[in-house]
Amino acid sequence: MPEKKSMTAKRLFTLLLAYAMFCVAGGVVASGFLLPGVFAANSLIRTLSPNLKAEGIDFSIADLPQASNLYAADGSKIATFYTQNRTVVPLDQISEVMQKAVVAREDRRFWDHSGVDVQGVLRAFVQTYVKGDEQQGGSTLTQQYVKNVLAAQAEEDNDPIAAYHAKEDTIARKLREMLISVQLEREYSKGEILQGYLNIAQFGNRSIYGVEAAAHRYFDKSAKDLNVVESATIAAITKNPANYDPSIEANQEESQNQRNIVLKLMLQQGFISQQEYDDAVNTPLKDTLHITSVAQGCMAAGDAAFFCSYVVKQIENSPEFGATKEERQKLLNSGGLEIHTTMDVNANNAAMNAAKTAIPVDDPSHFEVMIAAIRPGTGEVLGFGINRIYDATSAAEGDETRTAVNYAVDERDGGGSGFPIGSTWKPINLVAWMREGHAITEELPAVYALNEEHDVPDYYAKGITWNVQNSGGVRVSSESPLNGLINSHNTTQAAMLKEIGLTPILNAASDMGYHSAALADEDKSLFDQKTLYNPPVVIGSGVSASALTMANVYATIAANGVQCTPIAITKVVDSTGKDIPVPSANCHQAIDPEIAQTAAYAMNQGVVQPKGQAHDAQLDNNRKTFAKTGTNENTYMLTGGFTPEVAAYTMVGNAEGYTYQEDKKTGIWHATNAFSNRTINGVYHDTWYGADIATPAWKNFMNTYLAAANIPINNDYGNPSSKYVTATTSSTSRSKSSAADESQSDAAGQNASPSPTATATASAEPQATQSEAPAETQQPQATEQSTESAQ
Repeated sequence: MPEKKSMTAKRLFTLLLAYAMFCVAGGVVASGFLLPGVFAANSLIRTLSPNLKAEGIDFSIADLPQASNLYAADGSKIATFYTQNRTVVPLDQISEVMQKAVVAREDRRFWDHSGVDVQGVLRAFVQTYVKGDEQQGGSTLTQQYVKNVLAAQAEEDNDPIAAYHAKEDTIARKLREMLISVQLEREYSKGEILQGYLNIAQFGNRSIYGVEAAAHRYFDKSAKDLNVVESATIAAITKNPANYDPSIEANQEESQNQRNIVLKLMLQQGFISQQEYDDAVNTPLKDTLHITSVAQGCMAAGDAAFFCSYVVKQIENSPEFGATKEERQKLLNSGGLEIHTTMDVNANNAAMNAAKTAIPVDDPSHFEVMIAAIRPGTGEVLGFGINRIYDATSAAEGDETRTAVNYAVDERDGGGSGFPIGSTWKPINLVAWMREGHAITEELPAVYALNEEHDVPDYYAKGITWNVQNSGGVRVSSESPLNGLINSHNTTQAAMLKEIGLTPILNAASDMGYHSAALADEDKSLFDQKTLYNPPVVIGSGVSASALTMANVYATIAANGVQCTPIAITKVVDSTGKDIPVPSANCHQAIDPEIAQTAAYAMNQGVVQPKGQAHDAQLDNNRKTFAKTGTNENTYMLTGGFTPEVAAYTMVGNAEGYTYQEDKKTGIWHATNAFSNRTINGVYHDTWYGADIATPAWKNFMNTYLAAANIPINNDYGNPSSKYVTATTSSTSRSKSSAADESQSDAAGQNASPSPTATATASAEPQATQSEAPAETQQPQATEQSTESAQ
């Protein structure tokens, strides 16, 4: 027999104090005449708990922390976020038998008392302090509701002191709960209090709060559909959520015992019949369970995890969801939001499959494949493809198959600082060329050496000469910008630069949606970024971007010149049903539709021409295809393109970065862990090109998505304007003296161009010679070194 507890003076004092207090409370409630006396006792309570306040506590269930849900465009759930896994439901959405089960278990006189059950308290004190049994409770369901609310508010306020006082085992806490419970019963109906308790109580070991979350967790159904056995199982958990949680196999025997105790109480209180009781207790608990996952956040989103993380970053970065990042995170994790996104399940699945097919996750080469897709004219991001397993835990450290970095987006959005884009920049040059009033069929003398001091209208770099080459040493005497794009010749891009200067090109890039992926460049104009305000930018040298940004640039061409800011969220509804404003796509006419159509025509010619550099990008069923390929030395392979319905961009490379080594004979830096002499996905090449991996991955995605989404073939886009394909005069380079005069004017700070004066300096970084296979190379050679970020 356990030794009986002695009646110390302290215990006796506590008993007498509690007895007196509860009697006062009980008398007040019963008579209704002495209510002021109860609240006069606040002075006594304040001496025990100086911060006690009985008023001003919000008991609205709408303000309880609730789980937020993230949905794809088709309404399917992507992920759930919560600090407490809870879905608030009204009482009429909770089965009557579930309500009765909780009352039977927790407070059989709930419908009779007025917040404090004097009989229950006396019984508990006698059992604990007189008989010396295990410590008994005595709190009413109302008092338990008060305790839970105070604890939840302390947690929401991140107030550890208040959280401690809400749960400490002291007479002060008990008295505080009692006083608030008396007041609560005056302000709210029994139904409202029961509703609050059923939504706030903990019903499981994995942050399961409220009966709705519990019903889905254990039985994969809503609380309104719970039967007798299921209700008793859930009601039993609250006494000890860790040890009575039936989803834990080791708990199931005791969980069944506790369920049967609840069933017995329900029978004794007339809530169920003898037959219902007999049937229920003879039902094995295991046979009733249908456990569902409670995994939360993007880690539980599978192949949608990278899109999920992008949405989370959009919420964290958008003032629409709160004044600070912390407020936005709190809203996401406890605000009960319904977040509807732009993710097209077909597109995201196709992108992830294409990336993993191109280079498997566990391929020894460890190269990354990154795909981003966007819907032209809307800004809607459709999905991402990355040949990695999303993992935001420490287990991803040192494991090259796992990452929480979405390499396809900007650094701000959870990605890197960008990757070189090579010749995929060149459609921007063509748009700038037409915006300056030129036709794409004008013949230009090829430029193999560009004197940056004299030959670029709005740029001055004393003594710097850029020696320009085409892949394989191919030489042309003259060429039109159209053929320069089809063949991806660098010498033609230099000739265009010599004619119109850098300013129109950088302005076109900005207008079409290009920006650096790096946070460090976020507040800088393109003219303030030295690697961009530099002549070799016309062949993509010194240009780094995310796959999403380049997909968006191409989407501008695909949408008749309408440029939009990428968006991932279409609608957000809070727990009260109110819409929260979401970031806007800000769609607007950025370039002339005729220019967009003509640029698309030129890109299509690069596909349909047998020797066009994008010829291998032709999509199935003769669908009209618009594409451009590129490479950056032997470090990155690139392909971007579109149909009127979807624009996508693919990057292949080492997203973790390259190591470089200088060739002592030539002084040129080379990446030591690049594509050269590599086996990738079981295939060996001494030299790899964009057409080997990036283009097939891009095609795989496009063909798969267009077929899965049942998008009909539309070959009506890409009709060139006669204004831009009929050359009326031949363009020639300005005279050396004229160029020199303008360069001197730049140097003197007298240039009227909005771009800043730039000074080119030799870079100490590895030289980024660029090659495009098989008929182009992009090599800013010799006297000027151009750098590109590999991060």
